[in-house]
Amino acid sequence: MNDDNKNINNENEEGGETAEQEEIVSEEDENTPRLLSKLREKVKKLETEKQENLNGWQRERADFVNFRKRSEEEKRELVKFANEALIGDIIPVLESFEMAFSNRKAWESLPEEWRKGVEYIYNQLLSALKNKGLEELNPPKGEKFDPNFHTAESFASTLDKEEDGVIMRVVKKGYRLNGRVINPSIVVVAEHKGENSENAGGK
Repeated sequence: MNDDNKNINNENEEGGETAEQEEIVSEEDENTPRLLSKLREKVKKLETEKQENLNGWQRERADFVNFRKRSEEEKRELVKFANEALIGDIIPVLESFEMAFSNRKAWESLPEEWRKGVEYIYNQLLSALKNKGLEELNPPKGEKFDPNFHTAESFASTLDKEEDGVIMRVVKKGYRLNGRVINPSIVVVAEHKGENSENAGGK
C-alpha cells in the first residue's frame, strides 16, 4: 500500500514538473519573437554605428590627405616665390644695362674689352634670374592687348578696324616669375576711332 502511495506521489510530482516545464516552454515561446526583434534592433544599431564610425574615419582620412596636399602645395609656392622681392629689386639693374646697350653710338664708343666684360656680367645675371623662373614679357607689334600682361601707356589712332586693340609699340618690357606677372609690359595700343572721326579729321 505504501508503495502504491509512493508511486502515486511520484506520478503527481512528475506531472507537476511536466506542467511547470510546459508552462516555462510556453512562456519562452511567447518571448522568443520579442527577443529576436530586440536582437535584430541591436544588430542593426551596431551596424549603423559601425558604418558611421567607418564614414567618420574615411572623412578624417580624406581631410588629412587634403590638408597634407594643401600644405605641400603652399610650401612649393612659398619656395617658388620666396625670391620675388629680391628679383624685383634686381630688375631695374637689368634695365639699366639694357638702357646703356640701347644707346648704340655711345656704347660702341667704349673700349671693346670693357664692353665685353659688362655684357658678360649682364648675360650671367640674366641667366641666373631665368633659372629662377624669370621670363621677359616683350610682346611683338600686332599682338592683341591683354590687360593681364600689358599696361596701356597711351593709345594711337588707326584707320584700320583690324588693328583696333593691338599693340603698336612696347615702351617698356615686363616680367613674370614662375608664370605670375610681377611687372606688366607698358605698351602703346592702337585705337580705331570709327568713320565719324575719320570724316571729322578730313574736314
